[in-house]
Amino acid sequence: MSESGSEELDNESSKIGQYDGERNELGQRHGAGKAQLPNGDIYQGQYQDGTRHGEGSYYFKSGARYIGEYRQNKKHGQGTFYYPDGSKYEGSWENDQRHGHGVYTYPNRDKYDGEWLEHMRHGQGVYHYRETGSRYEGSWVSGNMKSSGEYVHSNHRYKGSFTNNGPKGPGTYVFDAGFEQHGEHILVEQDRAEDESGEVSSASALKWIPKTLVGVMPSKTSADEKVAPPAEEGC
Repeated sequence: MSESGSEELDNESSKIGQYDGERNELGQRHGAGKAQLPNGDIYQGQYQDGTRHGEGSYYFKSGARYIGEYRQNKKHGQGTFYYPDGSKYEGSWENDQRHGHGVYTYPNRDKYDGEWLEHMRHGQGVYHYRETGSRYEGSWVSGNMKSSGEYVHSNHRYKGSFTNNGPKGPGTYVFDAGFEQHGEHILVEQDRAEDESGEVSSASALKWIPKTLVGVMPSKTSADEKVAPPAEEGC
């Protein structure tokens, strides 16, 4: 679903749709007004020289809605977008895209609080997993966990390098019981099945290789804890 609204629908020359509000001396929409757009969407808020500009609320016929700032018909500044699937983004916008700092709450109630660039998680941010209570704190690149980061769980945390939403390379598990396990996450080949043509499908899995232990480790403690990938934003 597009978040931009109907760009052509505020064009006065279309002679369709309804507008009730203030105008300037040129007859353009200017000041406070309400527009019933031809596709069923509704905009109520500020106009400047014929474009949505300033504070406004845009109601999509799909049930989505945006409440916040506009600049020349585009979401720009601070605003909140409510998606039909129940997710919500609250934060900074630039040229109709999530950009800057913002908080996205997903349909499964996971939450990302951090930086955005051109609609994607990018920069420093924290992803909260509602089901487990765990969280990821660290770097994001083009929507994915990447570079340095930290998984924080109920009784331990993992600090290390991340690639494509998972740990990879050297890292350290730090347990609340007072010990640390240093090691490395590596990709290892698994048994691979052949199809009827004889082609072998590639398969690999991430494996934790412990190297050193600092402190005394209890007999029943597992360093390797599975974490689900982050959810996707509405579109």
